[in-house]
Amino acid sequence: MQVFRHFPLSSETPIGLTIGNFDGVHIGHQALIQKLIEESKRRKITPSVMTFEPHPKEFFVPEHAPTRLTSLREKLEFFSSCGVENVFVCAFNKKFANISSDVFMHQILKKQLKAELIIVGDDFRFGAQRLAGIEDLRKSGFELFEIPEIDVKGKRVSSTSIREDLKEGRIESVNEFLGRSYLISGKVVKGDGRGRQMGFPTANIHMKHSRPALTGVYAVKLGNRNGVANLGIRPTVAGIPKLLLEVHLLNFNEDIYGQHVQVTFLEKIRDEMKFENINALIEQIKKDVIHATRFFEK
Repeated sequence: MQVFRHFPLSSETPIGLTIGNFDGVHIGHQALIQKLIEESKRRKITPSVMTFEPHPKEFFVPEHAPTRLTSLREKLEFFSSCGVENVFVCAFNKKFANISSDVFMHQILKKQLKAELIIVGDDFRFGAQRLAGIEDLRKSGFELFEIPEIDVKGKRVSSTSIREDLKEGRIESVNEFLGRSYLISGKVVKGDGRGRQMGFPTANIHMKHSRPALTGVYAVKLGNRNGVANLGIRPTVAGIPKLLLEVHLLNFNEDIYGQHVQVTFLEKIRDEMKFENINALIEQIKKDVIHATRFFEK
């Protein structure tokens, strides 16, 4: 899979294209990508995705921007696994936000990218101030597929609803909407050794973004290893300025520093809380480990 940070002056081959933020890459997004792959193969054109970094709301209203469900790397890995061949990562800034719908359609999509097929959700909007939509694409001669929204148990699947469920610890609902287990990936980095001092050594996962959509203590998998994760600010110890993901692996004590890993969240054990002292925290961690051990035994 090729990743482009700039639009080529002229694409080498015609492409099929889907466009969106794809935060979470949930089953609604997956329906778009699946249709993209199918129709592109049928036409013998290159299946391609256009996405944005940062999220447009992070640019327009950073103080009210939604929490991230997936990092850019996680999205790219998922696109590649689906069979996407090109990804155009658009730097969402003032210049990009001010591109008119006509320039976007005729200069970028048609002339530079050679997009012959466009596949989008039925609420798709684009161009400066999001003034244009699906009918404008259709009138401009693009072959177009609209993918309707997907409901699960009467609830619309969306990144917003997944964020709400993660905040409330409804992992089962989240995983239904994702079509897979929710995960956070990152590199294992050296911490301050506080967990080891308490008898619970942890793998500290570096996260690119400091505003994940969930916090608390969870039963997790790190790769294929069982563990207990705390995602929070460690209020009992002293508190840290940004969220930290720490994973205590059960029955494991090997060196994995420097590895890029995936932490899969399976069940929420409790919210993060502040204890009176370190001994009280240690006793609670023992209970968390027992809870997680029983979960995996089931």
